[in-house]
Amino acid sequence: MATSSAELRGSPLRKASGLAGNPGPTSTNDVHELLECPVCINLMYPPIYQCPNGHTVCSFCKARVHNSCPTCRNELGNIRCLALEKVAESLELPCRYQIWGCQDIFPYYSKLKHEKNCRYRPYSCPYAGAECSVTGDIPYLVMHLKNDHKVDMHDGCTFNHRYVKSNPHEVENATWMLTVFNCFGRQFCLHFEAFHIGMAPVYMAFLRFMGDEDEARQFSYSLEVGGNGRKFIWQGVPRSIRDSHRKVRDSQDGLIIQRNLALFFSGGDRQELKLKIAGRIWKEQ
Repeated sequence: MATSSAELRGSPLRKASGLAGNPGPTSTNDVHELLECPVCINLMYPPIYQCPNGHTVCSFCKARVHNSCPTCRNELGNIRCLALEKVAESLELPCRYQIWGCQDIFPYYSKLKHEKNCRYRPYSCPYAGAECSVTGDIPYLVMHLKNDHKVDMHDGCTFNHRYVKSNPHEVENATWMLTVFNCFGRQFCLHFEAFHIGMAPVYMAFLRFMGDEDEARQFSYSLEVGGNGRKFIWQGVPRSIRDSHRKVRDSQDGLIIQRNLALFFSGGDRQELKLKIAGRIWKEQ
């Protein structure tokens, strides 16, 4: 008769030889396996719950399984597996992003906190035109943007970009196609969109850096827009793509142009948006 993997897991106090008093040492892999939640397969952190038969589950999944043990279906109750929590304190484990380059080792209960901010953790796709769940390192995301989102790629640290829209008064919210610039051997994402600040319709342009925040601070950029003898200039520091597109937009950290002024810059009868935005990226000394 076949036995499920959940049943083979059994009680943590019986399976780990070091905990049960059986001969033979307990390997780190054995304990690591015991600390995996049988539902979500993530490592468990206190409080770790167990049923009367000793099967464990993490606190998040305890609510998901409606207080029923996922292994034997007995009621879980509020019994803590204090022995397993204590064993976890003695463990030192590598960062989950070891394959991306992180070589640090952490005490079990410090590992999770580190991983939330590990500089080697994968980046989220910076494309703003649609929700995209793709993650990866920078070279992978550059190819993803080019091949899957058909993003325009440009070489150089200066640019002139035109944004055109007919009937702009009918546009309440819009996001134009992302543009990526290769400059100083790094990649920068130029965003442009229409939205509202309060009741005021505005256009906003800003730059994000494909890398971490400490690297982003090594660069500066300027954006310039104008027409009819007037000119606006914005200068700032590109934000890291660790900050989401929405977070940067909502912080208003970029060149913001009220719609009436944008249409004035566009010239003509103000019935069509024709903005030319010039920009430059440089490296701080």
